[in-house]
Amino acid sequence: MTRLMTLGLAVLIAPAVLAQQPEQRQRPDTAEAGRLRAQIEQRFTARVQQELKLTADQTTKLRATHERFGTRRRTLMQQQMERRRALDGQMQPGVAANSDSVRKLMDGLRAGRMEMVKLEQDEDQEMSSFLTPVQRARYHQMREHLMRRVGEMRGQRPGGRMGGQGQRGGRSGPMRPRQRPI
Repeated sequence: MTRLMTLGLAVLIAPAVLAQQPEQRQRPDTAEAGRLRAQIEQRFTARVQQELKLTADQTTKLRATHERFGTRRRTLMQQQMERRRALDGQMQPGVAANSDSVRKLMDGLRAGRMEMVKLEQDEDQEMSSFLTPVQRARYHQMREHLMRRVGEMRGQRPGGRMGGQGQRGGRSGPMRPRQRPI
């Protein structure tokens, strides 16, 4: 199961990896990647159902909510990644950045963050109709843990950002300053 989870987490971060490889950027998600993503989602759903002690009705509603909001979330994350990549391109050392482009990209990043917060609020509001507050809180913890794990795997992949080099892994905020080892 650990191997499947590792493989599945790799599938979850595959769009980010592909987005960083220009020659592969336009390639659609493969059937294999879709199948693996579905397996991971099934396993995550099963774990959520077990840990939260969900009824069959709650599980069905949670799955529908996850599918509805997950599609929009992935789109927003892809857009934010593209904006960050474009901003990084503008901010190259020794190259004069286009102020208008930088302003538009910064505005887009801010709007994307606000849209992501609104999406999370809407999703939580919908979940409040069929999950208890404790179940919702635990669900958010479990999802955050999964996302942290995905971020860790991004840092470990070949060509990934390793230890303290400003890993942004899917967050849309500014990079943190590098930390020097003690």
